[in-house]
Amino acid sequence: RMMTSRIDAWRLEIDALDEQLLLLFNQRAHCAIEIGLVKRQLGVPIDVPEREAQIISRMVEQNEGPLDGDAVRRLFEAAIAESRLAESAMVEG
Repeated sequence: RMMTSRIDAWRLEIDALDEQLLLLFNQRAHCAIEIGLVKRQLGVPIDVPEREAQIISRMVEQNEGPLDGDAVRRLFEAAIAESRLAESAMVEG
């Protein structure tokens, strides 16, 4: 029973972290949408691959684990791609 309660405690921690991640992912997408709207007004390109590469590199450099660099790269690539989709939908929609 002691081990089960430890598992339950860790699962509660994961649930709380997942809620925070969801909020952060949506906040990130909101920022990307706002940037996209400003870029559209300025008539500058929406996609900036150099900026995306810079973000990923910075996150890989700051990573202290236990996730490895490839995992961090994949996570941020996914976050950036989803933000880009949300941005495109709002700017072009």
